[in-house]
Amino acid sequence: MAVDPGGSDLKRYVEEDPGGPVVMLNLLRFAEGGRALYAQYAEAVGKTFLPRYGGEVLYSGDGSTALVAEDGQAWDAVLIVRYPSREAFCQMVADPEYQQVTELRTRALSEAVLQATVPWG
Repeated sequence: MAVDPGGSDLKRYVEEDPGGPVVMLNLLRFAEGGRALYAQYAEAVGKTFLPRYGGEVLYSGDGSTALVAEDGQAWDAVLIVRYPSREAFCQMVADPEYQQVTELRTRALSEAVLQATVPWG
């Protein structure tokens, strides 16, 4: 299952940039013991990297009752994060200091969706 974006994913992400801020949808499924690891990752990202690159968590919460989903499609957690640009997000994930903590996220998750959104209208 996919957890981290690869180089070709990031290249396509930048090529499809409509300009302006980007809001990223994060759907998370934790591996065994992953919630604690993800909490460590989230603390480091929230204290250091989001402020450094202008990111802001708009929402974070646990998944709850899935009203429309097939079996196994419910998610453990949801985050919505706003960045000033797709480039700012790419700069963050390329930051050598970020690279030192991203392994916590990788180990914490068994599956994830990381999807850029584009505003309507």
